[in-house]
Amino acid sequence: MFWSNTILAGLISWGTITFAQQDYQRVLSKGDSRAQIGHLNIDSRLNHFPCPNAGGYELYTDGLFTPVEDLSILSETEFTKLSHPEFPRYGVRVKKSTFCDETVKSYTGYIDIEARHLFFYFFESRNDPDKDDVIFWTNGGPGCSSSMGLFMELGPCRIIDGNGTKFHPESWNSNANIFFVDQPIGTGFSYAGHGESVSSTKEAAKDIAAFVAIFFSNFSKFKGRAFHMAGESFGGRFIPVFAAEVYDQNKKLEQIGMTPINLTSIMIGNGRTDFYSMMLSYYDMACTPASVAGPLLNIATCTRMKQMSLMRSLQVPRCKKWMKASCLDQLDPTSCRAAVKFCSQELEEPFYTSNKNPYDVSRDCEGEYGDTLCYPVTKHITSYLDRPAVRLMLGVDPSITSNFSSCSVEMLLRFAEALDEFPLTYHYVSALLDRGIKALIYVGNNDWVCNQVGNERWTLEFEWSGHDEFSSLPLRDWLVEGKKAGVTRSAKGLTYVSIDGAGHMAPYDKPKETLDLVNRWLMNQPLDQL
Repeated sequence: MFWSNTILAGLISWGTITFAQQDYQRVLSKGDSRAQIGHLNIDSRLNHFPCPNAGGYELYTDGLFTPVEDLSILSETEFTKLSHPEFPRYGVRVKKSTFCDETVKSYTGYIDIEARHLFFYFFESRNDPDKDDVIFWTNGGPGCSSSMGLFMELGPCRIIDGNGTKFHPESWNSNANIFFVDQPIGTGFSYAGHGESVSSTKEAAKDIAAFVAIFFSNFSKFKGRAFHMAGESFGGRFIPVFAAEVYDQNKKLEQIGMTPINLTSIMIGNGRTDFYSMMLSYYDMACTPASVAGPLLNIATCTRMKQMSLMRSLQVPRCKKWMKASCLDQLDPTSCRAAVKFCSQELEEPFYTSNKNPYDVSRDCEGEYGDTLCYPVTKHITSYLDRPAVRLMLGVDPSITSNFSSCSVEMLLRFAEALDEFPLTYHYVSALLDRGIKALIYVGNNDWVCNQVGNERWTLEFEWSGHDEFSSLPLRDWLVEGKKAGVTRSAKGLTYVSIDGAGHMAPYDKPKETLDLVNRWLMNQPLDQL
């Protein structure tokens, strides 16, 4: 999920969170401040969570480092604690699990960074876990749990209701081993003590890169495998920065005699990689045939929007010019926030009066946005993860007693205060491509909030060594079982793909097509040649 600036404005008045007709003073200091989206309340608890008691874990490494050869030796009832001498601040607690998909081995645990603890799920491949690639997955937000990606989109099981799961045949672990990570700290089942927090993508990247190194070092079974970093929505910012950190860390790993991570590609679904292209695309989506549903707003509203923003004028648009001057050329936090607020009022807010689902313009929002995020299944996922037996099975830390939150408002606030969204993330994509790391940019055509207009625009405009060849190519159909699934353009390691009939959560709407897309990507099969 991605929090638009209009939605953010509905929750925040820069100092006060407005939620369900109640104002809660924002808590950005010590402790655990969690937002329960499903019930429209914020549970701000300032108690300090204690660090895990190392005496309660089975210590795997104590002194000389010896990797785990077989994950099956892990306990189903107790955590095994993993570490590496080169990363003294980091550790991993992991246990076996039997939930979700009994056909494969699965694991849950925590990435421990001193007083910060990131929760993760890991599922081995249904095909050949000893040879298949490894995928890292994170949802967006910032602050939305990857449990949404697991149980709603691409994981081995889906939630039936609040009481159980069902097997998902189109899971991405059909041909890959896959992680789902709750990050940054304070997201999902991740937690912190002693006032520890993360407020930027760059900070979060260091934690993720260290975890990746520790995992591959401890579990030599996966060492050297092709590794793909994937994400959705705000993952369009997370993933390029995370991958760059992993790539740069490889030099250090080689210097100390460790096997470098075989980073092979990044995969971004309906991403928010370029804030500016996306903001300026909202007029196109609302008022032109660019949207698959046709113009979404009435003529009077669209005329006003065009007059205010001058989107297609030869004159530099006021919105774009103001954001560029205050957010990019020379960061002025006060002016930048004012520019974004102005642009949001003119280009985003008119859409939200339509009651359309911002994640799928072909349908109306089901339920109140704040209650269901327009998808009632999110409440079922929340109910399931609130069950004590489920938490015990997953190994959720006992200090987490609050209700599960699909998205954390506190994380959103931290990143918003840091103006984390505004740097040009496509520079990281460019650097990765120029170093041989492939990039897959896929987008569901029905999405509005991170739409195909904005995503195609930045892929055509950003500078990199393959720009001229990529941008000169026409879009071509790609097929699944002989039927058109969307259009694609690909050159020099960069692939752009649209998915017909899919919204923001493309694997939720089109599981067969997105699995086919991912399988071809992993096998290096061109989409437009089948």
